[in-house]
Amino acid sequence: MKTLAILVGGGPAPGINAVIAAAAIEARNHGLKVLGCYDGFRWLMAGDTTHVVELEISDVSRIHFEGGSILRTSRANPARTPDGARQVAETLQALGVDHLIAIGGDDTAFAASRVAQARSGVTVAHVPKTIDNDLPLPSDIVTFGFTTACDLGKDLVRNLMQDAATTEKWFFLTVMGRHAGHLALGIGGAAGATLTVIAEEFPQPTIDLQDLVDVLEGAIIKRRTQGREQGVAILSEGLAEKLDPATLGSAERDAYGNVRSLTELELGRVLKERVVASLRERRIEVTIVAKDLGYELRCAPPGAHDIQYSRSLGYWATRFLLDGGTNAMVTIQAGRLVPVPFGLMIDPRTGRIRVRYVDVESEAYQTLDAYMIRLKPEDFEQPETVAALARAGNMTEAEFIARFGRLARRSGGAGNATV
Repeated sequence: MKTLAILVGGGPAPGINAVIAAAAIEARNHGLKVLGCYDGFRWLMAGDTTHVVELEISDVSRIHFEGGSILRTSRANPARTPDGARQVAETLQALGVDHLIAIGGDDTAFAASRVAQARSGVTVAHVPKTIDNDLPLPSDIVTFGFTTACDLGKDLVRNLMQDAATTEKWFFLTVMGRHAGHLALGIGGAAGATLTVIAEEFPQPTIDLQDLVDVLEGAIIKRRTQGREQGVAILSEGLAEKLDPATLGSAERDAYGNVRSLTELELGRVLKERVVASLRERRIEVTIVAKDLGYELRCAPPGAHDIQYSRSLGYWATRFLLDGGTNAMVTIQAGRLVPVPFGLMIDPRTGRIRVRYVDVESEAYQTLDAYMIRLKPEDFEQPETVAALARAGNMTEAEFIARFGRLARRSGGAGNATV
């Protein structure tokens, strides 16, 4: 009897259990033994063969409704050490595994590709999973979990928007997305948030913190011209990854003078403090609350789309392996199975899995930008508009243009759509 092993790496995402169920059921229907490996690669890397469970159809037939992962998950990454992938391959061999399905994001995909290289006797398929939606797929193909996360995030942001209107305050909401701004943009667009700021707007390698302060302060001023003292600004977590440490001022540094992990800076809090201080200098008082959003989304029960999408991915991952396929990410495109070889997923510049970023030149992005309240080039075209904005910011017109005019002049990357 041949054996299929299934594991989950990286962060949770709605739909994981649907993948596990469909993959396991199809394998059992073809006479395979199915092993679920707990905690991703963690125990396999240690040579431990005891943290596995045999999966029968009766164990998984109804789990597709559930959030989380019945096999749990971890960020243990065998690709980080020279012998990690080899040890995983040897443990799989000790378990008698012939086929492996790895469910995860970019790190899990890279690790799966290394395991495939380490042992030719096991066939490997990767199922793309991340609410960040940043794996190298065609632009119209989402990763499972993303749709459910956007839908739930939209409801949470709607509640914050109601709170902001009721109490006349601003929320700066940082949304998960280590590299790309898909989730922040998806949630912000669906909720109709005041504005969403993502790292892809800034084509330069690093972002000056003052640039972010100006975008947010400019949005607050523009809202004031509309008689509104409240709003919700969505911030992509990826902004913190690109912040220029030289612009962080008194940020905590380690013994070598390096800025500590930028994620520890709490992006929303840092920006809140800078924006409040800047406005206060001009005798404008504004209440800003900084919050993070992400963990609330990851283990939600999947919606109908993600259930069916995930079941399809799990089913075809098993069929792909049974038909002799290996070393590829399983995708469904235009309703058909399209395996993407691991080799095509690697960025030759970094040697890592390519990241799919938001295309800020696309009509889809420009549509979302059109509904955002933020300073744009047309705000600087009419003298009366400039005068109104300057009054709302307690500035002279010359001061306003000197401070914010460069937002209209920014070029490259997202072009006019970024301001």
